[in-house]
Amino acid sequence: MAKQNISILSENKKERTLSSIWKDFKEALGGSSQDYTKIPLGKAVFLLAVPMVLEMIMESVFAVVDIFFVGKLGADAVATVGITESVLTVVYAIAFGLSMATTALVSRRIGEKKAKDAGKEGMQAILAGVFVALLIALPGVFFAKDLLQLMGASPVITEEFSSYTSIMFGGNLVIMLLFINNAIFRGAGDAAIAMRVLWIANGLNIVLDPLLIFGIGPFPEMGIAGAAVATNIGRGVAVIYQLYILFNGKGRVNLKGLPIRIDWKRITHLMNISKGGIAQSLIATSSWIFMVKIISNFGSEAVAGYTIGIRIIIFALLPSWGLSNAAATLVGQNLGAREPKRAEKAVWGVARINMIFLGGLSVLFIIFPGWFVGFFIDDPVVYKAGVDCLRIVSYGFAFYGIGMVMIQAFNGAGDTRTPTRINIFTFWMIEIPLAYALAMIIGMQETGVFYAIIIAEACMTLLAAYLFKKGRWKKEAV
Repeated sequence: MAKQNISILSENKKERTLSSIWKDFKEALGGSSQDYTKIPLGKAVFLLAVPMVLEMIMESVFAVVDIFFVGKLGADAVATVGITESVLTVVYAIAFGLSMATTALVSRRIGEKKAKDAGKEGMQAILAGVFVALLIALPGVFFAKDLLQLMGASPVITEEFSSYTSIMFGGNLVIMLLFINNAIFRGAGDAAIAMRVLWIANGLNIVLDPLLIFGIGPFPEMGIAGAAVATNIGRGVAVIYQLYILFNGKGRVNLKGLPIRIDWKRITHLMNISKGGIAQSLIATSSWIFMVKIISNFGSEAVAGYTIGIRIIIFALLPSWGLSNAAATLVGQNLGAREPKRAEKAVWGVARINMIFLGGLSVLFIIFPGWFVGFFIDDPVVYKAGVDCLRIVSYGFAFYGIGMVMIQAFNGAGDTRTPTRINIFTFWMIEIPLAYALAMIIGMQETGVFYAIIIAEACMTLLAAYLFKKGRWKKEAV
C-alpha cells in the first residue's frame, strides 16, 4: 500500500511538472510580463530562451532555404551570394554593434525600473541606425561591380549577377532597423515580439523567393535579383510591424510621444558603447572577407561550396545565438538590479546547455555531411568543398557553444572592449595568418581555411571563459 501511494505521488508530481513546463512554454510564446530579476533563474532562462531560440530557428530556416533556391541558378549565383554577404558584413557589423549597445542600455534601464529612460535609449538607437544606413546605401548601389571585382569575383559574376549586390546594399536600412528594433525588444525582455518579427520577415522571404527568382505565376522572373528583392520585402514588412509595436504604447518599451530628434548626450553614450561592439564585429566578420578572398583563389566552385557549408553551419548556430541573447538580457537586467552573482550563474548555466546542444548536433554533421550538402547542390566540385567545410568546422561546435555565450555576456554587461580584444587576437593574429599559411603556403587549399576557423574559435572560447571568470565585467557601468 505504501509503495502504491509513493507511485501515485510520483505520477502526480510528474504531471504537475509537465503541466508547469507547458504553462511556461505558452507564456514564453505569448509574451511574459514577469520580472526576470525576481523569478527563479531557471524559469527566467526558459521564458527568455524559448522565443529567442525559436526566433533564430526561423532565421536558420531562411539561411538554408534562400541558398537552396539560389543554388538552382548555378555555382556562380551561389558564389555571388557568398561574396556579397562577405562585403555586407560591414553593414551587419555596424548593426550588430548598435544593437548590442541598445540591448545593454535598455536591459540595464529595465533592471533599474526606469522604463521611460529605456524608451529614450531605444529612440536614439533607431535614429543612429537610420543615419548610418543612408550613408552606406548610396556607395553600395553605385559601386556594386567594383566591390565584387575587389573581392576577386569572376567576370561572369561581376557582369551578370551584380544586381543582387546593388539591391542588398540599397536595402540595408531594413537590415539595420530589424537588428536595432529587435535589440530593444530583447533588452526589455519582450523576446516573444522579437520572435514574431523574424518569423514574419523570413516567412515572407521564403514564400517570395521562388516566386521572384523563377517567375512563378504572375510574378516576373528576376533570377538572383529576385532573391534580394524577396529578402528586402520580408524584412521591410517586419520593420513596419516593429515600429507599430514600439509606438502603440503597449509594450515594455514605449516610444509613443517621444520627440523624434537627436539627444546628443544619449547618442554619444550609445556610440561609445557601440564602437566596441562594431569593432569586435568588424574584426570577426572581416576575417570572413579574408577567408572568401583566400578561397576565391581556388575558383567559384570552392567559394560556392564554402558558402553552402557556412549556411548549413549558420543553420545550426543561430538557435544557439538565441540562447546567448537570453544570457545577455539576463546579465544586463540583473546588473541593473544589483544582482551580479545571479547574472554570472545564468551565464554558466546557459553555456552548459549550449555546449551540450551543439556538441550533439556536430555528430550529425561530422558523420553525414554529404546528406546536408547534397540537398543544395549536385555539382561534384562544389559538393566536395561543401562537405569538407561542414565536416571540419563542425569539430569545433562544442567550443562555439561556450564561446558565443561568454562573448554575449560581456556585451550584455556593456563591456564591449573585452570581446574586441579577444577578436583581434583570435581572428587577426591567429585565424587569418593561419588560413593563408595552410591554404597558400602549405598547399592545403580551401581545407586549410576550414582548419584555421576551428583553431581560432577554440582559442577565442578558452580566452573568453578565462576573462569572464575573472569577473571585471560585473563592475561595468552603462
